[in-house]
Amino acid sequence: MAFLHMPPPSHFRGWPHPFSTATQRTAGEDCSSEDPPDELGPSLAERALKLKAVKLEKEVQDLTMRYQRAVADGENIRRRTQRCVEDAKIFGIQSFCKDLVEVADILEKTTEYISEETEPGDQKLTLEKIFRGLSLLEAKLKSVFAKHGLEKMTPIGDKYDPHEHELICHVPAAVGVQPGTVALVRQDGYKLHGRTIRLARVEVAVESQRRL
Repeated sequence: MAFLHMPPPSHFRGWPHPFSTATQRTAGEDCSSEDPPDELGPSLAERALKLKAVKLEKEVQDLTMRYQRAVADGENIRRRTQRCVEDAKIFGIQSFCKDLVEVADILEKTTEYISEETEPGDQKLTLEKIFRGLSLLEAKLKSVFAKHGLEKMTPIGDKYDPHEHELICHVPAAVGVQPGTVALVRQDGYKLHGRTIRLARVEVAVESQRRL
């Protein structure tokens, strides 16, 4: 019995055949697009983060080493400064003491000279030698004081200043003496580079009261 090939109905014309090559290709392409990609290693973002982490770690190590060196240098500077301060306290008056030794030499030589060459009973010659020795000693002391900025105050006639003078007593003002000024110095005062290191002990003149 022979079968006749019947054409598809008109309303099915233009539809793809369920088993056609185009339908199979489309299905294959859809399946391949839905498959997960193969894992080929860490992504670019992960590798960039790792490189940045390594760089930051090196920077931290470098900063830590710099900080440790700075701390060590600061400690060394502190120790040297402390040593210099201690040396200054100990040897700060070294030059002054060296000059005072010369004064002591003069005093010692004067004493030896008087004791060796003075004849017994010659008091006048003895006094003259003592005077010359003391004069030389005083001149040397003044030279040493001036060299180191040590100045003796001579406040007679100056206005009384409690920062420079120690008041011993009041005395009636003599003729031509202004009340409130220094009339007499009992003990000299001294300044070191302009700073008072010992007050001068003084008597201050006051206006005398009139008797009726």
